[in-house]
Amino acid sequence: MSKFGISGIAFILLIALMWTGCGGSTTTPTPTTTPANGQASVNMSGLTFIPQTLTVTVGTTVTWTNNDSSAHTVTSNSGAFESGNMARDAKFSYTFNQAGTFDYYCKLHPSMTGKIIVE
Repeated sequence: MSKFGISGIAFILLIALMWTGCGGSTTTPTPTTTPANGQASVNMSGLTFIPQTLTVTVGTTVTWTNNDSSAHTVTSNSGAFESGNMARDAKFSYTFNQAGTFDYYCKLHPSMTGKIIVE
């Protein structure tokens, strides 16, 4: 048997399970933010919209800022808004004047998706 023995191996397995979350994967819930001043923001970073889902009230202006080194777009699935290509540090704003759910994505990175819920 190895120098660790059975109890040493059990200890290593226990630590490994604790480190990996008992072998299962965990997903961090998408943050939802409700702004208080009629302004809200979404950042683009790490090929992700942050927050991915945002809940706002009718009349809120949402501003997206590209914090990534690559260009992105903010493109509504329904055609309600389109930013065009946004370089690093570029901003795009849209005012949501009607209730509904507005799904959007980046045309350059289609796996980048987001959602604005307007109440």
